[in-house]
Amino acid sequence: MKVLIVPNYSKDSAVDGARALTEWLEREGLEVVWAHDKKLYPNRTVDLEGVGLVVSLGGDGTLLRAARIVEYREIPLLGISYGHLGFLTCGGPDDLIETVSSALAGELHSSHRATLDIEVSLEHPDGSITIALNDFSLTHGMRGDMIVFDISVSGHHVDRLHGDGFVISTATGSTGYALAAGGPIVTPEFHGMVCVPVACHTITARAFLTSPSDVVELRISPERNVERLFFADGQPVGEGLRGISATVRRGPGDLILLDRNARSFYESVSRVFYGRTKG
Repeated sequence: MKVLIVPNYSKDSAVDGARALTEWLEREGLEVVWAHDKKLYPNRTVDLEGVGLVVSLGGDGTLLRAARIVEYREIPLLGISYGHLGFLTCGGPDDLIETVSSALAGELHSSHRATLDIEVSLEHPDGSITIALNDFSLTHGMRGDMIVFDISVSGHHVDRLHGDGFVISTATGSTGYALAAGGPIVTPEFHGMVCVPVACHTITARAFLTSPSDVVELRISPERNVERLFFADGQPVGEGLRGISATVRRGPGDLILLDRNARSFYESVSRVFYGRTKG
């Protein structure tokens, strides 16, 4: 079996941890491959043939990068926190080898996380299809102009909104941009989508949840032809191009995220959002 390591190359401590982990894994007789530095090799792909475990060393952003590499393949993903938040990660540098050893022994809890399948239409005739573990968002451009857009769910028109944008997230992403925009914290067991308007010019626009089978469509109104941008997990979709429409549905496969136990989500909620510590 091979282990894929995805380090945050901008953190020396994460790279050092990845080297130490590589040495230990190789002493255990396992083959190790590293994901490329995205800044140096932005278009280089990763060979996942034979990979049975992916370990990210960094923060939640590094784990999201690892998730984009894995896509819909049923390869367990383990996050080791070298960041300032680590909401999605399982352990830290102090218990790096112990945590990875537990993962290899099958002793960690497997949490199946829903993904998003996203198809966008841009100014150019070529569309773009991408995936996201956390969220997909429509935002205004650098000028901050108000966007006018229509939101529909499974063919049912919900409303025409005027505002800064819209967030469509998974349950995993409910604690990110969607939460900051006023959405709820949602258990990972929920496999629908969380839809949250961002700073709309009405007091009636509210966040809502969809069923797992629903399809959410955003369509920019020609009423205001202003700059607007699409993002998936914080990464630009069609960078520099104005979005025309987006269709978002649940991805055809889930991501397998490893954590300590089935209570890890609520322990993280308590620690991160309510400031509680163990004990």
